This record gives sequence, structure tokens and C-alpha cells, in this order.
Amino acid sequence: MSNDSQQIVSKAWNFAHVLRDDGLSYMAYTEQITFLLFLKMADEMTKPPHNRPPIVPLKFGWQALLKLDGDELEAHYRHCLEELGKQPGMLGEIFKKARAEIQNPERLRRLIVDLIEPVKWSSMQADVKGDIYEGLLAKSAEESPKGAGQYFTPRQLIKGIVDCVRPTAADTVCDPAAGTGGFLLAAFDYVNQHQAKELDKDQKRHLRTKFVKGWELVPNTARLCIMNLYLHGIDADPCPIRSGVDSLASDPGERFSVVMTNPPFGKKSSIAIVNEAGDLEKEDSEYVRQDFWTTTKNKQLNFLQHARTLLKVNGRCAIVVPDNVLFEGGAGETVRRNLLQQCDVHTLLRLPTGIFYAQGVKANVLFFDARPAQEKPWTSKLWVYDLRTNMHFTQKTNPLKRSDLDEFVECYHPANRHRRKATWSDTTPDGRWRVFDYEELLKRDKVNLDIFWLRDKSLEESDDLPEPDVLAQEIADDMQTALEQFQAIAEKLKV
Repeated sequence: MSNDSQQIVSKAWNFAHVLRDDGLSYMAYTEQITFLLFLKMADEMTKPPHNRPPIVPLKFGWQALLKLDGDELEAHYRHCLEELGKQPGMLGEIFKKARAEIQNPERLRRLIVDLIEPVKWSSMQADVKGDIYEGLLAKSAEESPKGAGQYFTPRQLIKGIVDCVRPTAADTVCDPAAGTGGFLLAAFDYVNQHQAKELDKDQKRHLRTKFVKGWELVPNTARLCIMNLYLHGIDADPCPIRSGVDSLASDPGERFSVVMTNPPFGKKSSIAIVNEAGDLEKEDSEYVRQDFWTTTKNKQLNFLQHARTLLKVNGRCAIVVPDNVLFEGGAGETVRRNLLQQCDVHTLLRLPTGIFYAQGVKANVLFFDARPAQEKPWTSKLWVYDLRTNMHFTQKTNPLKRSDLDEFVECYHPANRHRRKATWSDTTPDGRWRVFDYEELLKRDKVNLDIFWLRDKSLEESDDLPEPDVLAQEIADDMQTALEQFQAIAEKLKV
């Protein structure tokens, strides 16, 4: 994150503490500041060098807010949110059921005039705006991990995944657990960076209106996602994000050429319904779907099956999955056998610990391509890259950088993955890139794909131990994972 971004995030977060004293939660503050940022950037887009037609009616726009003060400002802000929620298309979705949470007119005025107005947000690079927004989300997650961390996928990881998948303007990209739109935006930005000069009018229209599609269960998170997409130039009607919809509940009937997703962590599934008040109601249950290979309460296994059903023939998928998806028996084995048989499961990236806000998570990225039906298995070789063993990351002192994924992306060989070369061999035992034949995988107990081979130096040499804070966090993560496993066993014994 740039110094400018860090300063703005710090300034905005200091203001959050002031509003916290008024009883506003950190997530509510993040949402309110995002409303105002959106109105400010929409206003900037109408001025040089952009000179775009107004996307927000002027009487509800930024300039109208700047002219007011006191109770009149607070009343108008409330009125703006209500009226914008009635607008057609994505704009209406952004402000749907939006509520003015900042009750103190003086503090609302300070937020508008002192914090947001002085900065020319639209002149910043897109990733800088993202830094600021995600910086607020990250701080919110630190203060209340259950509040924001569940929607937060490290952007550097997303970039690395997108660099491997290489979406094009001809693709349709889907995320069935869209969160705040990280994967969808990264795919959109990738195409703009690599193909923008080559696109004709129809391709540009496709990119703007039909390139991305997503589902997000939590309405407030969906709102932030739609806002992100809109400000980046995506303007589709109907809205490309389905809000408050449990994507696992049924087959949407649509198929996509690319699926990239990091589904919510947690093993247990529940049927989720958004009631009229916009609140979530959940009931523990299994998803019974004819297009799934097996019925299970394991949420991650359900999302993996769902991602496969969303793909067109030859469509490609990158999905973040926890370790248990790779080794769990029963339904897990059934899903893995079918996936290897019916899809080309070609790459597995073992992720390091310490990169997610959810504690105790040991995760991986599974890459596979959908294929037409045939008797012969489609998977022939699974390439595994181990970024976990002897790697130590933390959220604050040593966060994951895009450069940490450089070797993996190079080994992945996106230009032609059939020309890959292993870095591991008998003579190079420290190589992190290794290939396994389909027959080898089938011989493993329960088709276990939780594969590792590197020597863990910290177990043998005290000099190679990570710093005490990193070590303590890794121990805490392991204990959290063990606790979740014991909890799952306890629940099974109750049945």
C-alpha cells in the first residue's frame, strides 16, 4: 500500500473511532464512508478529464451535500439514500435499503468536508482506491474478525490467481461467493490492462455489461461489491450481482467460461434465507441437488461441486479450499474421485498460513478445467506447488506480497501449461513444484490430495525457527483447527 493510501486509511480510521463513540460499529462506519466516497467519485467523473454524464441525479449528488450544514445536512443525506435506493439498475441496487447511520450532523459535515472532499479520488489508480477501501475492511476485521475478515481475500493472492487463469474479453467470469468483488474486479482490470487497445465496440460493451456475474448472500456485502464494480466502469442492467441469494440452494441455469472464488470458511452448511427485514435466517441442512455427486453438510465440498456445475465445457476454475476438502473421507472422497474423473484437475497451490483473517485456516487453491463426458479420466497429471512449508507470513509484520507468488506463476506456465517443468527431483529435494500422475493419486488412501514432501526445517533445526510472534500465531492456528475438528466430532456423536 502506498504512503498516500496509508495516510488516508489512518485518517479515516481515526475518524471511525470518533464515530464509534456514537455507537456506530466499524462495519457500519465502513459502509457509510463508502456511500460518501461513491458520491464524491461519481461527482468527479462528471469533470475533466473524464467529462462523463452524471450517474447520480444532481439533487442527490455530492455538490448538494457540500452546500448544507447542521440538521438540514443530516436530513438531506437521509433523503438522498432513500431516493437513490429507488433508482433503476445498479445504482438502485447500491443504495437499496440504505440507512443513514451517522446521526450527528457536525460529524457528518466533518467527514464530508475534512476527510473526503480534499482528495481527488478518481485521479488515483484503481488499486490505490482499492487499497483505501480494503485498508478500512482490514482494520475492521482486526477489531472484529467476525465482521469483515470473512469477506476479505488477500488481493495479492487474487492477482496471482488471475495471472494464472488469464481471463480474456471473450470470457464470462463468475464468483458464486463474490464478497466485495475482489476476483471479479481483478479479472476486469486484467483484461483492461492486457487487451484494452485491441477491443472493438462489441467487446467493450460485453466487458462492461456481461463479463462478470456473482452471487453474495449478505446484502450489505453485496452492496459494496456492486459499488466497486460500478465505480470501475461496469454498468449492467440487470445488476450482475445477485444480492441476498444463497448460491448453493439451486442451479442458476447459467454457465460460465471462468469461475474464480474463495467460498466462506467453515465446514457446516446451512440453508440461508434473507427475510423481509434484510436479516439472515439459517437452518442447518443438507443441499439436495440432482447435479451434485453427493449430498453433504460440508459447505466447502458443496461449493466445490457447485463451482463445477457452473462451468461451460472447457471452462476453467480456481477455487480456494481448506485442507479438509483434500483429505476428508466419505463425501470428500466421492467428490475428489468424480472431480479427477470428469474434470482436468491440473494444479494445486498449497497456501501458507497467516494470510487470512480467519484463524486456523490452512487453505489451498485448486485449479481445474471442465471437460465433456467420456469414460476415460480427464485428469492425467496433478502439479503441486508448496508455498506453505518453511514459509511464514503474518497479517501485519510480513503480509503476503504478489512477488511471493512469482515462482508459482512462472511454474504454472499460463502461456502453455503443457510445457511445465518440475523444480523437485531426487537431486533437488527442496524444489517446491512437483508432478503426480493420476495413477499415483488413486493409490493414495481415500484419494488424499493433501500432498507434501518438503522437509520442515523448524522441526529439525532450532536456528530456523520463525520469530516468536509468528511461532505463537502458528501454534494458535493449529489449536484452532484442532478445536474445530473436535467440535465436528462432538456434533456427530450427538446424532
